[in-house]
Amino acid sequence: MNNDTEHPRPAPLHSVSVAGAVVREDGRVLAIRRADNGSWEPPGGVLELTETVEDGLRREIFEETGLKVGIDRLTGVYKNMTRGIVALVFRCHPEGGTEHLSGESTAIDWLTPAEVTDRMSEAYAVRLLDALDAGPARIRAHDGRRLTPIRTGECDAK
Repeated sequence: MNNDTEHPRPAPLHSVSVAGAVVREDGRVLAIRRADNGSWEPPGGVLELTETVEDGLRREIFEETGLKVGIDRLTGVYKNMTRGIVALVFRCHPEGGTEHLSGESTAIDWLTPAEVTDRMSEAYAVRLLDALDAGPARIRAHDGRRLTPIRTGECDAK
């Protein structure tokens, strides 16, 4: 007899977040230093239950940086295997606003690809580097700091 019907496992809980790879005309990409842990990351955060992906992305970037953005395309889907967070990353372009710090950011900078690699953990740097690539959206997994190896059956989005 299968005990799954008697003691069903709770459904796994996932959180969905969004992040923006905001790219200027000179090729530099926007990054913030987070107030809670001091890490450099693309601006973004958890979607609210009642908002669309696009609205949540624009809200998060504006709250953390003061910038208004246009959304160009989805560039990657990233899952933190340790915390159950799925992040959707979009390439964006600045459309206005004025840069400012927030309770969530202690610094804002426009980075070159080399600076992205130097300042960020692999799990966050790859999000911006993937967005600078003109190829298809990527699907990746990580542990919060480093990418996890691709297993058989996993692939990039085509």
